[in-house]
Amino acid sequence: MTAQDALNRTYEIRTYGCQMNVHDSERLAGLLEEAGYVRAPEGADAADVVVFNTCAVRENADNRLYGNLGRLAPKKAARPGMQIAVGGCLAQKDRDTIVAKAPWVDVVFGTHNIGRLPVLLERARVQQEAQVEIAESLEAFPSTLPTRRESAYAAWVSISVGCNNTCTFCIVPALRGKEKDRRPGDILAEIEALVAEGVTEVTLLGQNVNAYGSDIGDREAFSKLLRACGRIEGLERVRFTSPHPRDFTDDVIAAMAETENVMPQLHMPLQSGSDRVLRAMRRSYRQERYLGIIEKVRAAIPDAAISTDIIVGFPGETEEDFEQTLHVVREARFAQAFTFQYSKRPGTPAAEMDGQVPKEVVQERYERLVALQEEISWEENKKQVGRTLELMVAEGEGRKDGATRRLSGRAPDNRLVHFTRPEQPVRPGDMVTVEVSYAAPHHLLAEGPVLGVRRTRAGDAWERRNTAPAPEPKGVMLGLPTVGVPEPLPAAPDGCRTC
Repeated sequence: MTAQDALNRTYEIRTYGCQMNVHDSERLAGLLEEAGYVRAPEGADAADVVVFNTCAVRENADNRLYGNLGRLAPKKAARPGMQIAVGGCLAQKDRDTIVAKAPWVDVVFGTHNIGRLPVLLERARVQQEAQVEIAESLEAFPSTLPTRRESAYAAWVSISVGCNNTCTFCIVPALRGKEKDRRPGDILAEIEALVAEGVTEVTLLGQNVNAYGSDIGDREAFSKLLRACGRIEGLERVRFTSPHPRDFTDDVIAAMAETENVMPQLHMPLQSGSDRVLRAMRRSYRQERYLGIIEKVRAAIPDAAISTDIIVGFPGETEEDFEQTLHVVREARFAQAFTFQYSKRPGTPAAEMDGQVPKEVVQERYERLVALQEEISWEENKKQVGRTLELMVAEGEGRKDGATRRLSGRAPDNRLVHFTRPEQPVRPGDMVTVEVSYAAPHHLLAEGPVLGVRRTRAGDAWERRNTAPAPEPKGVMLGLPTVGVPEPLPAAPDGCRTC
């Protein structure tokens, strides 16, 4: 297909799940735009190409996908040339059933071969039949593919893909494979290139980010990577997600504390506070170990905001087990907790375990946990009142900003702060200094005048993006059909990866 063939064909990507999927979707957008497609306007009834980047973690993922596909079927029937593609973890898992259940789908592709999407779309169009390609191993790190980043000032950087853990509730390792690390030089080169474009904040991504180095034989590789990020001129903020308590070593804590641009923020999944449940989950740490890490982090970084993930109602969880989770929540005093009711996933060991907890019991425990965490989050946020913070102005984070005539930004510890709009213009990516005047459980307010504005290269990048003409599309070649393993993408640059 030539660029002219694709010109003005619109696309929409619907993303579900973790940050890794968000990162993958940025790459899918970049691939489509390089091929000549144009992003559909917000609120468009249906694009020419609709891509579902799916997640398989939650129990209702399948129903959600097929419900959405069903709603698109009549639109596709009424619109010749419209195409639907399904990718991501659910596509990797249900490769043989998606087209059978939804024969109007044109393309199914997996987590390992997102770079094939434009070719598969064109082949489906020419051959008038569905194209299903699921690679069994990684073809190229997502970060080596073209991108259309959602933000001009902040970027995801994948340092590894896959996971070597065997948590009994998790299907991700089966879908994304064993951990594979990128070489540090490749990661740093990508970050330097992003900074040259105006990016001032990066988030390092991996299924188990602090296990980085296991694939390249260096147990201290992650702390070294953090310190190396600290030496990149112009990079103001570094974050990472998600670490596993098993691999959280003292050298990482030291690197966080001693590297100026590594932000005072830590998201570390707990999942359960009960040692017995953690053992059943195959989480290779216990309550004492988890709380010990938090104690060390707080000693080294007193202002750190710590958040977590918690599962309620894992098979066999008793009231005593659940009380242990509440105990850890009280002791850890998380700034925020992402709480989930256990969701049975076919293909995981936990799905076959005895002692599945009744839904009403899970719901009651879940509500108690949420109420406790809301109370703690509010108390912790109240401690921020009176503090002077430098915020990175954010785009689209304050849903009521238009009505309240405020803007929103992120503090160094990633707390969301709504602030009074200053007299001088500020752009997303610019920095403002404010004093916190009010705290709510999930955000802070700075109602007084802005104390300072610092225009940044990131703000310049946002401005350029919003005024620059669209780049010239390159188009897509059809490619030769393959049998078995699809043809590889070009090799990643010499060198060298979120539970």
